[in-house]
Amino acid sequence: MDTQAVFAALYSVCEENIAFFSGGAKGTQGDAARRLVGAMKLIQEHARSLEPVISGFAAVYHHFDFDPHIPANGYRSLVKVVRCCLLHIIHKGRYITTNRRSIFFRVAHNAGEVEAYCNALCQLRALLYLAQRLLHDNRHGNLFFQDESGLSESFVREYASMHKGCFYGRCLGFQFTPAIRPCLQTLATGLVAFGENYKRHHSGIGVAASSLFTSGKYAIDPELRGTEFERITQNLDVHFWKAFWNITETEILSSLASMTSTQVKVNRALSVPPVPFDLPLAANHRASVTIAPPSAHIGSAPVQMRLISYDLREGQDSETLLSLCRSEGGAISLSLGLKTKRLPSSPCLVIHFHGGGFVAQTSKSHEPYLKSWSQDLGVPILSVDYSLAPEAPFPRALEECFYAYCWALRNHHLLGWTGERVCLAGDSAGGNLSVTTAMRAAAFGVRMPDGIVAAYPATLLTAYASPSRLLTLMDPMLPLSVLSRCLSAYAGNEPQTEKQVEKVSTLSLVRRDTALLLRDFRQGASNWIQSLLDPNRASASSSTAAEEPSGASDTPATDTVRKSVSAASISSPHADPPVPNKPSEFPSRKLSVKSKTCQNLGSHNNATPQSTPLISEHAVEDVSFFLSGDNESFMTYDLSSVAIPPPVGEDGSELEYPREFPLGFEPLRSEQLAEMRVESSPVVKDPFCSPLLAPDSMLKGLPPVHIVACALDPILDDSVMFAKRLRSAGQPVTLCIVDDLPHGFLSLSHEFALSSPRRTHPQSHANTASWNGPIGAYRLLQEKRALCLLAPLKLKSQLSGKGLKCLTGRAQLLWQPRLTPTLVALVPKQSQVLIKTRIAKHPKREKRKEMKVRPK
Repeated sequence: MDTQAVFAALYSVCEENIAFFSGGAKGTQGDAARRLVGAMKLIQEHARSLEPVISGFAAVYHHFDFDPHIPANGYRSLVKVVRCCLLHIIHKGRYITTNRRSIFFRVAHNAGEVEAYCNALCQLRALLYLAQRLLHDNRHGNLFFQDESGLSESFVREYASMHKGCFYGRCLGFQFTPAIRPCLQTLATGLVAFGENYKRHHSGIGVAASSLFTSGKYAIDPELRGTEFERITQNLDVHFWKAFWNITETEILSSLASMTSTQVKVNRALSVPPVPFDLPLAANHRASVTIAPPSAHIGSAPVQMRLISYDLREGQDSETLLSLCRSEGGAISLSLGLKTKRLPSSPCLVIHFHGGGFVAQTSKSHEPYLKSWSQDLGVPILSVDYSLAPEAPFPRALEECFYAYCWALRNHHLLGWTGERVCLAGDSAGGNLSVTTAMRAAAFGVRMPDGIVAAYPATLLTAYASPSRLLTLMDPMLPLSVLSRCLSAYAGNEPQTEKQVEKVSTLSLVRRDTALLLRDFRQGASNWIQSLLDPNRASASSSTAAEEPSGASDTPATDTVRKSVSAASISSPHADPPVPNKPSEFPSRKLSVKSKTCQNLGSHNNATPQSTPLISEHAVEDVSFFLSGDNESFMTYDLSSVAIPPPVGEDGSELEYPREFPLGFEPLRSEQLAEMRVESSPVVKDPFCSPLLAPDSMLKGLPPVHIVACALDPILDDSVMFAKRLRSAGQPVTLCIVDDLPHGFLSLSHEFALSSPRRTHPQSHANTASWNGPIGAYRLLQEKRALCLLAPLKLKSQLSGKGLKCLTGRAQLLWQPRLTPTLVALVPKQSQVLIKTRIAKHPKREKRKEMKVRPK
């Protein structure tokens, strides 16, 4: 994209509209025209300051890419978001130019649209200034500022005061693909409606029912939605987000999702008792190690799992497995039918760890795409329902995931699996757990998984600043305040119980709101009719009301006409009061990793693995995020033209609270300050909590890792830097970047048609071509385009029910539209040949197709 052409088009369309609307119309139209002209002039001012900054970033951000074939990092994402905002302004300006003479043209509406994007551009300009500071402090390809003070603390302070409502109103999701914006608008409207009714009801269904009645005003008033969204994300605690994200766990919504998703033969919730057992060591099968049940924080308890299989396989209907099944209060999940054909055990198994910020959701929320994976790959899937924070913080979830992995290895005959190949898969928090589970398996010396598939994983749980994390100011899925609360809950710094408030029943609330609404309609209609019949009386009454002192009226508040929906919502008595800044009553806890994360393996009988290092040993070791120092002089010369040094005082010393922005510019500030506290905890620096901080000695034991990241994800830099660390350690790793989709897109794939992801070429590095055994592949599921799906495939294996056979290769990419199935195999050998094979259509299907088009 030509940056100069974009800015030239922006200047042109702004000048043209400014010249047209500067005629000086009077009345309401004149006020709206003046607003539009003022917004256009301010956009030009921001653009003149942004143009050299964008050009400078475009010249240097390639230094931070993982690979020349995979251009992705936080600096690129920021530049892309700014360009996208400029293109939206150009598009809006051309629309105004084309339709401004029409009698149906609404000047006020279009002025509001332009003002919203002008505010967004102002805040993006502030983010680019902060990115320039990061560029000065982070050299040699590093994307993180490795300190929770200094620049990281400055960003948190700026986030707490900067205005964010403009990104959640008219501009909501402008940076993503147009197909996902209706989904984001629905989620944002549901969120603010849910937040308005939160803490009023005893049950989640009551909140959902009341939210349905109040969601309309947020759908028609985007400014109100943005203001309320900002208030909710800044002030409500982690328990609110747990309740909101768990809406999909309710019986009604989960039943609807189950009916619209793929029907499978086996879908059973399992409850595995906490019993210790022995597993053979990978290096010496005659020796074994005892796998103890999870015990951190909440004591010994059964581990919950879910087995999903499209076909019924041997062992999945055994009495032993059925004895482990737990009832979910719904229909029978094991659909055996009448003499269902029992297939032999699958050579592959996928063990899945769901996302949800470590605090919410279960495998039930991720069922739709897991069922599709099981059908298209022909393998059973075991999804682990680990315990959630803040009731069960780190390392409880990791202990349960590792226990479930070891239990699956020992009881493969119950899962319809031969025990040959196993792959760990997870998204977001589950991606973190899939990596750390493999690291824990290496520490125990047991069999390692054959591959890891991590979708947009969180690999660094510290408060380090990075360019992609600057996007938390505007991301509707991962605002910084929400992300920090989830990570604090996982580290054990959040309270386990929420403050109890008085709650009312849903029926009484509906009766009250309905009565008020009908009364407003009745009184408003009466006043309107009276104004038509006697205009003088209406004007006199309005002037009398204006002259009356505010405190002179003894009429109760409930007897007056209700305010407009915007004013009533902002000043609602149910709004959360400001929370005073006081020291936390839950100090950061220091966990013994020897007893809770890496148990002393030397104490087990017949166990001879190497002793696992403790957290203190890892903490003192300096971990370099980017080990290569090549081309240092060239990078320093290039970055110096864009980077901004930190401001200093008159004596040359750094200021305690420096001004982050140049003189003459100040971003928009919020009326309500966010409750942001960054508590440093040694827990988040544990390598089993933040695998990006793990030393090379721990990373070298990992299996091949395939990472899927979103180009506009606030935690994109986590994926890029972790891929760099693995490559520097000599580990096989691949990285796929998905364009224009938000964080958590896998959970939205079954409801909305998304645009196809960008298919990247395999890496040219020698270590990425050394894949052995099973592989990580993409199954593209959309009817016309596709959505990325990841799962292991056995080489030369047959896909269940499809009659397709994989070509021999070490990395494959499957593409299958509805009518013309095609199998594409990418063979990352020395020549890296691209092989495409057309699959013949079924003869009967061809015959039926011919009969349909045959003339009568």
